[in-house]
Amino acid sequence: MENEQIIENKIAEEKKSSVWKRWVKRFGVGGLIFFTVKGIITSTLIYFLGKNFWSVIKDHVFAWFE
Repeated sequence: MENEQIIENKIAEEKKSSVWKRWVKRFGVGGLIFFTVKGIITSTLIYFLGKNFWSVIKDHVFAWFE
């Protein structure tokens, strides 16, 4: 009876494990580093490319009518 309760408590604790532990278990440390760097690079590209997007489009469209 006590053994069953101990086992149930361990299972409940494993289910409550942190999100970080589950991600590390799934992807590993290298995977987390890879996806973090990929996200930073993607965000930077979107920011800098989007910053000048409308001016590039405007110049391109005006070039059609010249």
